[in-house]
Amino acid sequence: MIAMPWNRSILLTGLLLATACARNPVTGKSELSLVSEEQEIALGRQTRDETLRTIGEYQDPEAQALVRRIGMEIAKASERPALPWEFHVIDDDQVNAFAAPGGFIFITRGILAHMNSEAELASVLGHEIGHVTARHTAQQVSKAQLAQLGLGVGMIFSSTVREVGGALSQGLQLLFLKFGRDAESQADDLGFRYMVADGYDPNGAAEMFRTLERVSARAGQRLPEWASTHPDPGNRVAKTQQRIDSLTGTGRNPKTLKDNEAQFVRMLDGMTFGQDPRKGFFRGNTFYHPELRFQFAFPEGWKTANLPDQVVGQSPEGNEVLQLQAAQGTPQQVAQKFFQQQGLRAGQVTRGTVNGLDAVTGDFSAQLEDGTPIAGTAGFLALGSHTYALIGFAASSQGRSVSDRFGTVLRSFRPLTDPALLNARPATMHSVRVPRDMTVQEFNKQYPSTVPVEQVALINGVDGPSSTLAAGRIAKQVQGGLAKQETAPDGAR
Repeated sequence: MIAMPWNRSILLTGLLLATACARNPVTGKSELSLVSEEQEIALGRQTRDETLRTIGEYQDPEAQALVRRIGMEIAKASERPALPWEFHVIDDDQVNAFAAPGGFIFITRGILAHMNSEAELASVLGHEIGHVTARHTAQQVSKAQLAQLGLGVGMIFSSTVREVGGALSQGLQLLFLKFGRDAESQADDLGFRYMVADGYDPNGAAEMFRTLERVSARAGQRLPEWASTHPDPGNRVAKTQQRIDSLTGTGRNPKTLKDNEAQFVRMLDGMTFGQDPRKGFFRGNTFYHPELRFQFAFPEGWKTANLPDQVVGQSPEGNEVLQLQAAQGTPQQVAQKFFQQQGLRAGQVTRGTVNGLDAVTGDFSAQLEDGTPIAGTAGFLALGSHTYALIGFAASSQGRSVSDRFGTVLRSFRPLTDPALLNARPATMHSVRVPRDMTVQEFNKQYPSTVPVEQVALINGVDGPSSTLAAGRIAKQVQGGLAKQETAPDGAR
């Protein structure tokens, strides 16, 4: 899903922090901190701005209001009520939630689609709030500073080659911070305490962890992003059950706490489910973008992904890379900036057309940050009011065949004109009152979905197609969306 305009970075630049000790608001203990509360907030705001610009906020006022209300109730009763807390549902189909320093919390529509009660939502929000109140996010930034690692996940281009993106910032890279198991255990404890204090049934936390386990275990599916950045400190379901059992005698009977299941599921009516094809999708090795009205094809057999700010592909051997990104300026302006960079040696650069589009193309050679010599091909093409940079490179020893292959990809870039693809629409969720006790298989036969029955079971929070949905329950079905042959291959977005 290419956002316009976009930028990307892996290095934390221009941030000079002084070593200091700070009191942890949750434990009361002093700990090393290179990030003050003011700097936490500044980093959080930058993360918010980058996230909303590149990924985007999901346009559903009711969902946004619910997440904001529950989040604020929990945050204002936490150890750090004075932070400028913000809660956002972002337009991403991945099962994920994350916290940025300073009180900025993000929930994807993908994880909302897999929840079945407000209690489950409260458990995730409480967990993410716990990362902020215990200063886990600030600690991770401090560790990154000490190790001089920056805040990124690695970038395929050297500092020379990636300059085409323009002036960049580090905010969005905070999404990739990973917490340790001790931090996860503490956030689980805090999230449990917060949701119970706010009157929510903690069984929702156990159900949420079961759902995340099912998503992880589903054959052929990507791990949920939440699992990759929130490592399991142990058996979360069992530990949550122990916490629930400990409520006996405290006057907090889980059976009397709120979950608001039916209201929550009905709130999901009409929510986009899965990838939104309007923001780009793959059919085989060809990528289509209905909103921006272009298409192009990667070589057969390549691994591909549609990321928020770029489309990338990698050869099966991992030694060739292609990246499409939006750039600022005309093709001539962007090409001039790219080919005249220090450390980049340009070959023949040609101005002409590609499939009727104004274009500047040329070969180049450079070095990766580890000193590896590379050779590549770059093309800068104008379509509508946008300029696109399509850049490919490989080890320089691979010879002319690589340049020819990249050239083929470049020449495949063209306007998208097929009405059926231009009018592609996403699948949406709908709620149904279950008329009688029935298995998910029976429910799907009577109220068919356009996703596999295993997916129907997953989003309804049960183990599989043979599991029972109780009479009177408000269940979910999925309708519409791309036909199966048009969906993205595993690993692509």
